[in-house]
Amino acid sequence: MRSDAIKTATNRKTKLTTKHHVSFTELYKANVFDDFAMRDFLSKEAYESVSNSINHGKTINRKMAEHVAAGMKRWALSKGATHYTHWFQPLTGSTAEKHDSFWEPKDGKAVEKFSAGALVQQEPDASSLPNGGLRNTFEARGYTAWDPSSPAFIHENTTGKTLCIPTIFVSYNGEALDYKAPLLKSINLVNKATTDICKFFLKKVTACSASLGIEQEYFLVDEALFNARPDLVMCGRTLVGHAPAKGQQMDDHYFGSIPDRVFNYMYEVEIEAAKLGIPLKTRHNEVAPGQYECAPMFEEVNLAIDHNQLLMDLMDDLAHKHHFRVLFHEKPFAGINGSGKHNNWSLITNTGVNLLSPGTDPNSNLLFLTIFINTIKALHDNADIIRASIASASNDHRLGANEAPPAIISAFIGSQLTEVLNAFLEDETASDNDRKSINIDKIPEIMRDNTDRNRTSPFAFTGNKFELRAVGSSTNSAQPMTALNSAVANQLIAFKKQVDQGIADGGDQKKVIVAELKKVLVSSQNILFEGNNYSDEWAKEAKKRGLSNVKNTPEALKAYISKQAKETFVDNGIFTKEELHARYEIMLEDYIKKIQIEGRVLGELVYSHILPPAIDYLTRLANNVKSIQEAGLKSGTAQAELIAELSTHIDAAKKKTDAMVAARKKANSMNTAEEQAFSYCHDIKESFEDIRYHVDKLEHIVDDQLWQLPKYRELLFIR
Repeated sequence: MRSDAIKTATNRKTKLTTKHHVSFTELYKANVFDDFAMRDFLSKEAYESVSNSINHGKTINRKMAEHVAAGMKRWALSKGATHYTHWFQPLTGSTAEKHDSFWEPKDGKAVEKFSAGALVQQEPDASSLPNGGLRNTFEARGYTAWDPSSPAFIHENTTGKTLCIPTIFVSYNGEALDYKAPLLKSINLVNKATTDICKFFLKKVTACSASLGIEQEYFLVDEALFNARPDLVMCGRTLVGHAPAKGQQMDDHYFGSIPDRVFNYMYEVEIEAAKLGIPLKTRHNEVAPGQYECAPMFEEVNLAIDHNQLLMDLMDDLAHKHHFRVLFHEKPFAGINGSGKHNNWSLITNTGVNLLSPGTDPNSNLLFLTIFINTIKALHDNADIIRASIASASNDHRLGANEAPPAIISAFIGSQLTEVLNAFLEDETASDNDRKSINIDKIPEIMRDNTDRNRTSPFAFTGNKFELRAVGSSTNSAQPMTALNSAVANQLIAFKKQVDQGIADGGDQKKVIVAELKKVLVSSQNILFEGNNYSDEWAKEAKKRGLSNVKNTPEALKAYISKQAKETFVDNGIFTKEELHARYEIMLEDYIKKIQIEGRVLGELVYSHILPPAIDYLTRLANNVKSIQEAGLKSGTAQAELIAELSTHIDAAKKKTDAMVAARKKANSMNTAEEQAFSYCHDIKESFEDIRYHVDKLEHIVDDQLWQLPKYRELLFIR
């Protein structure tokens, strides 16, 4: 299968996306029921009702929903849609949908129907999707409910089109069973908390919104090579594989010329993304061979996350068309960089002010300092929750692997803003020495930003936004953004309460704000770090500062059932106590199942793919030595050494795999999910590398013609 896969991959022809010039300005939102489409297909009253829901959170009543449904149906049919679905994001990590046709028989004929009931609410099975014990098997009822703030869209397949309606997903009793419902609550919370703070400074501000730009990293592998690797098919990552002679050490892939076949794939993704209103802006080669990145323009958080989930679905679908497989796993290949999903977050007023933009004079920009310092404090107090929000079995491989932020949560703000904050504490004015241009003959003036970039920091300020770099490439960003929104909102609410009290006690507003900001800053400075987060020195320093260094998912997830989680989530109405505990159980189960699957696949690989060719080669060598001896010649020293080396690694791989299988059976018999998760983490997952060591040694010395699995040099470099 390996040799056939190599031949197929090597002989691929570049698939042309289109023969004609494409106008992205004409394609943009062609398949989206956006403001322009609503104006064309809705009555004035229906349009105003939806607009009020989107902009002001007003409820759309059922009578008006009938008008919206009628207009949406006419629009969808004009686009060629035959079915509709509620499109939602259950706690599986992927999207979900159940399609119904518009048409139904009536009086011997077929008629097209789509009512308010179908638009507003549907009923998927709530017991068959992750629910953390909130639903029993015999209690199957759950509801999806329309989210008007995210526009409906048409999803095109080869043979048909479907109207997709973004929704939340809740249980029969109203508990959130998805990522979107708590995200929407956190958005409302941070928007209100930020608006209340703005009223101290900008009287015209009546609303604020969190904005987000999500950079998506991924790998592409030829589908023939992918299909010849059971570990990629079943786990999304390679469980074995010897490092190739060339990896990423030459730094020649990063920002290099994009291969034609990959370029055509990217181009078609961009075309289809434009139709869906996904504003992709950037594409490039990433650091590792076979790794790439795309990034959109900033959008409101809810829409940005919906678009990212939709983009991942789109990339996966189109990869098949181009005979690729797209890998979103955080660490599909050992020894080279993994993939992240950098979340660039900011807060914007309805008057267009970016509250995290320092302006020309951050010293006197008190509103900026208020939002900036309180965000740092929010990270400080909720570091464990932020760490838990990006925890997963796959992201554990990436965090701290000298390519991504470590498991220690800290913030980087740059030398200029560090000087500003220090001066602020001392009632001084910071110098502007760092804000200079860079002049080179014959080159236009290069303006230096107010911060450098620190790619090793989990939470880096990059000029007018914070970049949460620790999010894994396969993660639904709703989870970390719910945590960040809630943490910042909780801190802003507490800050405003203290300021209001100070003013009520007769204090001058500005002086009260400055005094309170200084207290907040002093109490949170431990979270700030400007150096190399990869270094051993930082781990030691972080420990002295009392910062957590949680290196595995089961330990990290405990933050969801902590006292701080209750204060941040439960007290602010984002989750109930029961919902939080359910999330904890769901994420533990997800971790267990992923490591369990990897253990099973690794065992199968060792027993049926690794040991047979290794033993075959060992037998050939032994027969060769025997033939030499029978001929009366000197025994082959090289063959004997190879036999000894092969025997050592074959025996070790078999024994360690047997032990891993036994440990897995023991873990499965444990009583609680927490016990199972910790056993899988420490007793099973840690044994994978021991097994891999011996397997990779065998790959290196067994006859290449006998080796069954495509090697790294083929997976990473055949395009």
